[in-house]
Amino acid sequence: MSRIDLDALSKRWSRQWPPPEGDPRMCFAYADRWVRFHSLPESKRYADDEAEYAVILDRHHTLLGELGPDDEEVYVVTREWSGDLAPGARRPELRDADPDAEHWGSHVHDDDFPDDIVYEHEYVSRRPRTRHALDPLLRLVADDVVSGVTIAPLDLRWIYHPYDGGGDVVAPDGATRDALRAAHQSWLSAHPLGL
Repeated sequence: MSRIDLDALSKRWSRQWPPPEGDPRMCFAYADRWVRFHSLPESKRYADDEAEYAVILDRHHTLLGELGPDDEEVYVVTREWSGDLAPGARRPELRDADPDAEHWGSHVHDDDFPDDIVYEHEYVSRRPRTRHALDPLLRLVADDVVSGVTIAPLDLRWIYHPYDGGGDVVAPDGATRDALRAAHQSWLSAHPLGL
């Protein structure tokens, strides 16, 4: 695997995905391009057996394939949190699922309590968009073992944020978002805001 030019990636990411003003949640920051899909029928959150894990992984890969059918590689961003500005050793499960990740940066995640500041440490890797490369990490997300994962194509035109229970898409444009929503209506939430 080739090393990533982290400075160039940071500049491109900031241009493509500038920090939102106000509420930073994707559903509000990019409301015109955002849609959430649930990963199991009837919005069930966690898998009970291998058949349900297969549904979860199939839905993730279907959405990734429809977002970027020609994308052979993607960036995978993982996050860890600690009380120290300097990142510590990565959790073994993250190291195993994304072994080529490089430390991309650290920043304050939560400073609501000055005596207990939380720092977010971001790691990035460039991985093939294959089941073999992504499924171990997607399965950890599905089990809520890890969170804060983002997948994006090398040109950063869309982002995908899997979470335990589904995946958030920020599509390149509203038309792509609408096409995904129409193609997978049974995967949508019944919540009035789509959450």
